[in-house]
Amino acid sequence: MEIVFHRQFKKSLKKLPVKVHHQFYERLELFMEDDIHPTLNNHSVDKAFVGCRSINVTGDYRAIFHEEKGIITFVAIGTHSELY
Repeated sequence: MEIVFHRQFKKSLKKLPVKVHHQFYERLELFMEDDIHPTLNNHSVDKAFVGCRSINVTGDYRAIFHEEKGIITFVAIGTHSELY
């Protein structure tokens, strides 16, 4: 599995509090080990982001990604209310 970050995702991630930034990378490690781990709550967000899925970063923060040909691209990160 190859992980890439969209340019806008990188910009959004840099603006987040340091604690959330670190939590994202912890969840990313978990995602790479087991992408359907219950802690991640990996689910479709097709209505808001066509063809995408979401994982929980913290209680309120989510990371949005899509997969194509074995490449996972993270496209957005933010609070639930910011994204939806």
